[in-house]
Amino acid sequence: MPIDPAVAIGAELGEVAFAWTPSDVLLYHLALGAGADPTSERELRYTYEQDLRVLPTFATVAANLRVFDPPAVSFPGVDIDLAKVLHGKQEVIAHGPIPVSGKAVAHSRIVDVFDKGKAAVIVQETEAVGEDGSPLWTSRSTIFARGEGGFGGERGPSDRVEPPSGEPDAVIDTPTLPQQALLYRLCGDRNPLHADPEFARRAGFDTPILHGLCTYGVVAKAVTDAFLDGDPTRVGSFAAKFAGVVYPGETLRTRVWREEDRLVVATTIPSRDDAPVLADAILTPRP
Repeated sequence: MPIDPAVAIGAELGEVAFAWTPSDVLLYHLALGAGADPTSERELRYTYEQDLRVLPTFATVAANLRVFDPPAVSFPGVDIDLAKVLHGKQEVIAHGPIPVSGKAVAHSRIVDVFDKGKAAVIVQETEAVGEDGSPLWTSRSTIFARGEGGFGGERGPSDRVEPPSGEPDAVIDTPTLPQQALLYRLCGDRNPLHADPEFARRAGFDTPILHGLCTYGVVAKAVTDAFLDGDPTRVGSFAAKFAGVVYPGETLRTRVWREEDRLVVATTIPSRDDAPVLADAILTPRP
Protein backbone atom coordinates (compact mmCIF):
# COMPACT_ATOMS: atom_id res chain seq x y z
CA MET A 1 0.00 0.00 0.00
CA PRO A 2 1.67 3.30 -1.09
CA ILE A 3 0.05 5.39 1.70
CA ASP A 4 -0.60 4.34 5.29
CA PRO A 5 -1.90 7.36 7.25
CA ALA A 6 -1.53 5.56 10.57
CA VAL A 7 2.22 5.41 9.97
CA ALA A 8 2.61 8.71 8.10
CA ILE A 9 0.82 11.23 10.32
CA GLY A 10 3.21 12.58 12.93
CA ALA A 11 6.22 10.84 11.39
CA GLU A 12 9.47 12.63 12.07
CA LEU A 13 11.52 13.21 8.93
CA GLY A 14 14.75 14.07 10.68
CA GLU A 15 16.97 17.13 10.82
CA VAL A 16 19.03 18.77 8.10
CA ALA A 17 21.91 21.14 8.82
CA PHE A 18 22.60 23.64 6.05
CA ALA A 19 24.19 26.99 5.29
CA TRP A 20 23.76 29.70 2.70
CA THR A 21 25.73 32.67 1.41
CA PRO A 22 24.85 35.95 -0.32
CA SER A 23 25.64 34.24 -3.64
CA ASP A 24 22.89 31.68 -2.95
CA VAL A 25 20.39 34.46 -2.24
CA LEU A 26 21.43 36.31 -5.41
CA LEU A 27 21.02 33.15 -7.51
CA TYR A 28 17.57 32.53 -6.06
CA HIS A 29 16.38 36.05 -6.78
CA LEU A 30 17.80 35.96 -10.31
CA ALA A 31 16.03 32.64 -10.89
CA LEU A 32 12.78 34.44 -10.05
CA GLY A 33 13.49 37.06 -12.72
CA ALA A 34 14.85 39.78 -10.45
CA GLY A 35 17.12 42.36 -12.02
CA ALA A 36 15.15 42.92 -15.20
CA ASP A 37 15.97 46.61 -14.68
CA PRO A 38 19.60 46.33 -13.56
CA THR A 39 19.90 50.02 -12.64
CA SER A 40 16.81 50.10 -10.41
CA GLU A 41 17.66 50.70 -6.76
CA ARG A 42 14.74 48.48 -5.77
CA GLU A 43 15.84 45.61 -8.06
CA LEU A 44 19.38 45.87 -6.74
CA ARG A 45 18.06 45.01 -3.28
CA TYR A 46 17.51 41.54 -4.74
CA THR A 47 20.52 41.29 -7.04
CA TYR A 48 23.50 43.16 -5.54
CA GLU A 49 25.26 42.27 -2.31
CA GLN A 50 25.23 45.91 -1.15
CA ASP A 51 21.97 46.37 0.81
CA LEU A 52 20.90 42.82 -0.16
CA ARG A 53 17.58 41.74 1.36
CA VAL A 54 16.11 38.24 1.34
CA LEU A 55 12.66 37.42 0.00
CA PRO A 56 11.19 35.03 2.61
CA THR A 57 10.24 32.51 -0.08
CA PHE A 58 13.99 31.75 -0.16
CA ALA A 59 13.12 29.46 2.77
CA THR A 60 11.68 26.97 0.25
CA VAL A 61 15.12 26.33 -1.30
CA ALA A 62 17.63 27.19 1.44
CA ALA A 63 18.11 23.62 2.71
CA ASN A 64 18.33 22.08 -0.78
CA LEU A 65 20.79 24.34 -2.55
CA ARG A 66 23.48 21.62 -2.60
CA VAL A 67 21.08 18.79 -3.57
CA PHE A 68 21.61 17.55 -7.12
CA ASP A 69 19.58 14.34 -7.26
CA PRO A 70 15.92 14.32 -8.35
CA PRO A 71 13.59 14.22 -5.34
CA ALA A 72 11.91 11.04 -4.15
CA VAL A 73 8.52 10.91 -2.45
CA SER A 74 9.25 8.23 0.10
CA PHE A 75 8.45 8.95 3.74
CA PRO A 76 7.27 6.70 6.56
CA GLY A 77 3.93 5.36 5.35
CA VAL A 78 4.26 7.11 1.94
CA ASP A 79 5.82 5.71 -1.23
CA ILE A 80 4.62 7.41 -4.45
CA ASP A 81 5.74 7.52 -8.09
CA LEU A 82 7.39 10.92 -8.68
CA ALA A 83 5.57 11.29 -12.02
CA LYS A 84 2.22 11.40 -10.15
CA VAL A 85 3.25 14.17 -7.79
CA LEU A 86 2.39 17.87 -7.94
CA HIS A 87 2.99 20.54 -5.34
CA GLY A 88 -0.41 21.41 -3.86
CA LYS A 89 0.15 24.32 -1.48
CA GLN A 90 3.01 26.23 0.10
CA GLU A 91 3.26 28.56 3.09
CA VAL A 92 6.28 30.33 4.57
CA ILE A 93 6.13 32.22 7.85
CA ALA A 94 9.22 34.36 8.46
CA HIS A 95 9.85 34.92 12.17
CA GLY A 96 12.02 37.91 11.30
CA PRO A 97 14.09 39.18 8.36
CA ILE A 98 16.10 36.27 6.95
CA PRO A 99 19.87 36.89 7.14
CA VAL A 100 21.74 37.16 3.84
CA SER A 101 24.06 34.40 5.06
CA GLY A 102 23.91 31.93 7.88
CA LYS A 103 23.74 28.39 9.20
CA ALA A 104 20.61 26.64 10.36
CA VAL A 105 19.00 23.33 11.26
CA ALA A 106 15.65 22.34 9.78
CA HIS A 107 13.40 19.78 11.46
CA SER A 108 10.56 18.29 9.38
CA ARG A 109 7.57 16.08 10.07
CA ILE A 110 4.35 14.96 8.38
CA VAL A 111 1.44 16.71 10.07
CA ASP A 112 -1.49 15.34 8.02
CA VAL A 113 -2.50 12.98 5.22
CA PHE A 114 -5.85 13.53 3.48
CA ASP A 115 -7.83 11.33 1.12
CA LYS A 116 -9.40 13.38 -1.70
CA GLY A 117 -10.78 10.31 -3.50
CA LYS A 118 -8.82 10.46 -6.75
CA ALA A 119 -5.75 11.89 -5.06
CA ALA A 120 -3.87 11.95 -1.78
CA VAL A 121 -2.66 15.08 0.00
CA ILE A 122 0.38 14.96 2.30
CA VAL A 123 1.12 17.97 4.52
CA GLN A 124 4.70 18.48 5.68
CA GLU A 125 5.90 21.11 8.17
CA THR A 126 9.48 22.31 8.59
CA GLU A 127 10.88 24.49 11.37
CA ALA A 128 14.25 26.17 10.78
CA VAL A 129 16.34 27.61 13.61
CA GLY A 130 19.63 29.48 13.53
CA GLU A 131 22.91 28.51 15.18
CA ASP A 132 21.84 30.29 18.38
CA GLY A 133 18.53 28.42 18.47
CA SER A 134 16.45 31.41 17.38
CA PRO A 135 13.52 30.60 15.04
CA LEU A 136 14.07 31.67 11.44
CA TRP A 137 11.01 30.39 9.59
CA THR A 138 8.25 27.82 9.50
CA SER A 139 7.27 26.33 6.15
CA ARG A 140 4.33 24.08 5.33
CA SER A 141 4.10 22.28 2.02
CA THR A 142 1.36 20.09 0.59
CA ILE A 143 2.02 17.27 -1.89
CA PHE A 144 -0.83 16.38 -4.25
CA ALA A 145 -0.46 12.80 -5.50
CA ARG A 146 -2.73 11.95 -8.43
CA GLY A 147 -4.30 8.50 -8.38
CA GLU A 148 -3.20 7.76 -4.82
CA GLY A 149 -6.48 8.45 -2.98
CA GLY A 150 -9.12 5.98 -1.90
CA PHE A 151 -7.19 4.61 1.06
CA GLY A 152 -9.94 5.49 3.54
CA GLY A 153 -8.42 8.52 5.19
CA GLU A 154 -10.07 11.79 6.23
CA ARG A 155 -10.91 14.23 3.45
CA GLY A 156 -9.60 17.22 5.39
CA PRO A 157 -10.91 20.76 5.96
CA SER A 158 -11.60 23.34 3.26
CA ASP A 159 -9.06 26.16 3.16
CA ARG A 160 -10.60 28.15 0.34
CA VAL A 161 -10.06 31.93 0.38
CA GLU A 162 -12.71 33.88 -1.49
CA PRO A 163 -11.39 37.04 -3.19
CA PRO A 164 -13.13 40.17 -1.87
CA SER A 165 -15.99 41.57 -3.90
CA GLY A 166 -15.20 44.46 -6.20
CA GLU A 167 -12.27 45.33 -8.39
CA PRO A 168 -8.77 44.45 -7.20
CA ASP A 169 -6.50 47.17 -5.85
CA ALA A 170 -3.84 46.20 -8.38
CA VAL A 171 -3.38 44.02 -11.44
CA ILE A 172 0.23 43.05 -12.05
CA ASP A 173 1.51 41.41 -15.24
CA THR A 174 4.81 39.56 -14.83
CA PRO A 175 6.51 37.82 -17.77
CA THR A 176 8.44 34.61 -17.19
CA LEU A 177 11.51 33.64 -19.19
CA PRO A 178 11.60 30.70 -21.66
CA GLN A 179 14.61 29.40 -19.71
CA GLN A 180 13.11 30.15 -16.28
CA ALA A 181 12.75 26.50 -15.20
CA LEU A 182 16.33 25.73 -16.23
CA LEU A 183 17.53 28.65 -14.09
CA TYR A 184 15.34 27.82 -11.13
CA ARG A 185 16.41 24.17 -10.98
CA LEU A 186 19.91 25.41 -10.05
CA CYS A 187 18.38 26.31 -6.67
CA GLY A 188 18.10 22.60 -5.87
CA ASP A 189 14.92 21.16 -7.41
CA ARG A 190 16.18 18.78 -10.10
CA ASN A 191 12.82 17.14 -10.81
CA PRO A 192 13.05 16.17 -14.51
CA LEU A 193 9.45 17.35 -14.97
CA HIS A 194 10.91 20.83 -15.34
CA ALA A 195 13.67 20.06 -17.84
CA ASP A 196 13.15 16.73 -19.64
CA PRO A 197 10.54 16.87 -22.46
CA GLU A 198 10.03 13.08 -22.51
CA PHE A 199 9.53 12.90 -18.74
CA ALA A 200 7.05 15.79 -18.96
CA ARG A 201 5.07 13.99 -21.67
CA ARG A 202 4.89 10.84 -19.55
CA ALA A 203 3.54 12.99 -16.72
CA GLY A 204 0.80 14.34 -19.01
CA PHE A 205 2.25 17.70 -20.09
CA ASP A 206 3.14 18.86 -23.61
CA THR A 207 6.46 20.35 -22.48
CA PRO A 208 8.36 20.79 -19.21
CA ILE A 209 6.51 23.07 -16.80
CA LEU A 210 7.72 25.78 -14.46
CA HIS A 211 8.30 24.81 -10.85
CA GLY A 212 5.33 25.73 -8.73
CA LEU A 213 7.72 27.18 -6.17
CA CYS A 214 9.25 29.38 -8.85
CA THR A 215 5.80 30.81 -9.65
CA TYR A 216 5.24 31.18 -5.89
CA GLY A 217 8.43 33.22 -5.54
CA VAL A 218 7.80 35.30 -8.68
CA VAL A 219 4.35 36.30 -7.42
CA ALA A 220 5.61 37.02 -3.89
CA LYS A 221 8.20 39.37 -5.37
CA ALA A 222 5.64 41.06 -7.65
CA VAL A 223 3.29 41.73 -4.74
CA THR A 224 6.17 42.88 -2.52
CA ASP A 225 7.28 45.32 -5.19
CA ALA A 226 3.77 46.67 -5.76
CA PHE A 227 2.60 46.97 -2.13
CA LEU A 228 5.67 46.90 0.14
CA ASP A 229 8.00 49.22 -1.79
CA GLY A 230 10.09 46.28 -2.92
CA ASP A 231 11.31 45.57 0.61
CA PRO A 232 11.34 41.78 1.25
CA THR A 233 11.98 42.30 4.97
CA ARG A 234 8.40 43.63 5.26
CA VAL A 235 6.90 40.25 4.29
CA GLY A 236 5.65 38.30 7.29
CA SER A 237 4.16 35.29 5.51
CA PHE A 238 2.96 34.08 2.14
CA ALA A 239 0.64 31.12 1.51
CA ALA A 240 -0.74 29.97 -1.83
CA LYS A 241 -2.42 26.99 -3.44
CA PHE A 242 -1.10 25.77 -6.80
CA ALA A 243 -4.18 25.78 -9.03
CA GLY A 244 -2.61 25.17 -12.44
CA VAL A 245 0.61 24.91 -14.40
CA VAL A 246 2.80 27.58 -15.95
CA TYR A 247 4.84 26.98 -19.08
CA PRO A 248 8.13 28.90 -19.14
CA GLY A 249 7.74 32.07 -21.19
CA GLU A 250 4.12 32.72 -20.24
CA THR A 251 3.03 35.96 -18.58
CA LEU A 252 1.46 35.83 -15.12
CA ARG A 253 -1.41 38.16 -14.22
CA THR A 254 -1.77 38.76 -10.49
CA ARG A 255 -4.79 40.46 -8.96
CA VAL A 256 -4.41 41.81 -5.44
CA TRP A 257 -7.06 42.97 -2.97
CA ARG A 258 -5.94 44.92 0.07
CA GLU A 259 -7.64 43.99 3.35
CA GLU A 260 -6.97 45.35 6.86
CA ASP A 261 -3.93 43.29 7.72
CA ARG A 262 -3.33 41.18 4.63
CA LEU A 263 -3.25 41.06 0.83
CA VAL A 264 -5.47 38.56 -0.98
CA VAL A 265 -3.82 37.33 -4.17
CA ALA A 266 -4.92 35.38 -7.25
CA THR A 267 -2.72 34.66 -10.28
CA THR A 268 -3.81 33.54 -13.75
CA ILE A 269 -2.45 33.10 -17.28
CA PRO A 270 -4.16 35.74 -19.48
CA SER A 271 -3.09 34.06 -22.73
CA ARG A 272 -5.05 30.93 -21.69
CA ASP A 273 -8.36 32.59 -20.85
CA ASP A 274 -7.15 33.52 -17.38
CA ALA A 275 -6.43 29.91 -16.41
CA PRO A 276 -5.79 29.90 -12.64
CA VAL A 277 -2.25 29.37 -11.41
CA LEU A 278 -2.16 30.47 -7.76
CA ALA A 279 -5.36 30.53 -5.73
CA ASP A 280 -6.37 30.99 -2.07
CA ALA A 281 -3.23 33.09 -1.67
CA ILE A 282 -2.54 35.44 1.23
CA LEU A 283 0.49 37.67 1.75
CA THR A 284 0.66 39.11 5.26
CA PRO A 285 2.96 42.09 5.82
CA ARG A 286 5.04 42.19 8.95
CA PRO A 287 3.39 44.32 11.69
